[in-house]
Amino acid sequence: MGTDPDRPDPRPPGTLEEELRALRQEMTHLREHRMFLLYQSVPRVLLFRFASGMAVGLGTVIGATVLLSLIIWVLSQIEFIPIIGEWSVRIAEEIEALTGAQE
Repeated sequence: MGTDPDRPDPRPPGTLEEELRALRQEMTHLREHRMFLLYQSVPRVLLFRFASGMAVGLGTVIGATVLLSLIIWVLSQIEFIPIIGEWSVRIAEEIEALTGAQE
């Protein structure tokens, strides 16, 4: 296995000076990491959190819409069961009436 030239040797250094040098190299390497660069600026953190919250919210709304549409469509196809069939037909008619009124 090859070693990364930017990373210090994983074996413990012998002298205090070597240990400090290895620690400094490791801290420099960590500071260059993407997450540390992101969290060095408060506006950047707020923007990142806002964007991730918007993505989660949008995904939740789209997922719920697709799932409910699928459930209602399946229920509207079940007309042969007396109670559920009538109930699903009424729900489908209500939805069609609402979407027809919006157009």
